[in-house]
Amino acid sequence: MIKEALLRVRKLLHTLVRKLIASLPRGRRFAVYRSFVECNPAPNERLVLKIAETQEELEACFSLLHDAYVGSGFMNPDPSGMRVTIYHALPTTTTLCAKWDGEVVGTLSLIRESALGFPLQRIFDLTALREQEGNIAEVSALAVHRKFRKTGGSILFPLMKFMYEYCTTFFDTRHLVIAVNPSHIEMYESLLFFKRLTANMVENYDFVNGAPAIGASLDLKFAPEIFRQHYAAKPARRNLHAYFTQVRLPNIQLPQRRFYTTNDPVLTPDLIDHFFNVRTQVFANLSERKKSLLHSIYDLPEYQRVLPPVAANNPDVHIRRHQRFSVKCPAQLTVSTGTGRKDKVALEVIQVSRYGFQARARTPVPLDVWGEATIQLGRAEVSRIKASASRDTGNGFYGFRLGEPDLIWRKFVTALYHGSTHGDLQEATRFMP
Repeated sequence: MIKEALLRVRKLLHTLVRKLIASLPRGRRFAVYRSFVECNPAPNERLVLKIAETQEELEACFSLLHDAYVGSGFMNPDPSGMRVTIYHALPTTTTLCAKWDGEVVGTLSLIRESALGFPLQRIFDLTALREQEGNIAEVSALAVHRKFRKTGGSILFPLMKFMYEYCTTFFDTRHLVIAVNPSHIEMYESLLFFKRLTANMVENYDFVNGAPAIGASLDLKFAPEIFRQHYAAKPARRNLHAYFTQVRLPNIQLPQRRFYTTNDPVLTPDLIDHFFNVRTQVFANLSERKKSLLHSIYDLPEYQRVLPPVAANNPDVHIRRHQRFSVKCPAQLTVSTGTGRKDKVALEVIQVSRYGFQARARTPVPLDVWGEATIQLGRAEVSRIKASASRDTGNGFYGFRLGEPDLIWRKFVTALYHGSTHGDLQEATRFMP
């Protein structure tokens, strides 16, 4: 009886404190929220953060997400007990997970732009972000196990740090975008400094069962300085600036990459069949256009057998294949001038194909002039190849055509086009000199 009374008093006090904070002006309210930050720079070793890659890990992530979304009214219960969307099927989506003693207790998915776009672009305009430099990724499918939701961010903050490190180090992402329930938006605004995409709230977002949503974005280029201004003077356990940019958590298992690719696809044909055909009806419920886009992304025979069939009269049946792998490779182009001098132009290669690549240059590149490109494909793999800028696509981006590719380039690109998971690339190129 006394215990129940204490619980009621505690709940009443909690409600009063929340109302008092909510009545404060926005700036003071956000400062109060930041004072509650609790980020442990040395989490318990029982916590492991990694990319979800096995059937068991992915299933646990999708089940945790399902229970959280059903509990919040963001979806109706699914017979599979999982929340799986078409975006989870894409090689440009990476699902992160937090495991405690081997059990998945937290998850979120990072969705890079693909032929299918982003979930939130159906209701929010991303034109202004696309006009800026840098790739965009949507943070989606966030869930924390209920037994860890009141532990001061013991799972949420490590998961957010993992997301930050992965995006800035591996995922080649500058802009993060989110669509969240109005009751959660101030956490992202006050703690992480997301900015709203629009002043208006969307009343009915079909991706979360018609719940209202607010869109926001975070520019990772400027985030460290903003974090420094607001957190640098705080104690270690409240200093999100140091936590995100300086602290190294041994709990995080970042992917081991031999090559400078920017995606970590994990879905084999068997995994795709299991999650999108056998356990759920995701593929069966796709529109004809989305089916065609899916075929354009996964155009290998072993994948075609598990993809939903495309109607013969589908006007989109011949959609050009989408580039599945992007890269981020430092490079240098050396070209000879008419005076016999050799000019060197620094490049960053961002996409590759069998016969060309796209790159960003900080200085102008002469068109239709052949030179030698030295491209760092990985930590120990360098390709030297004849190349010529064939088109200027604006804002410092150029399309290049190649002369005769060298062996390293041919094996690397062949592996990209004939592999489907990150492991395929490692296996296909393990005998490269």
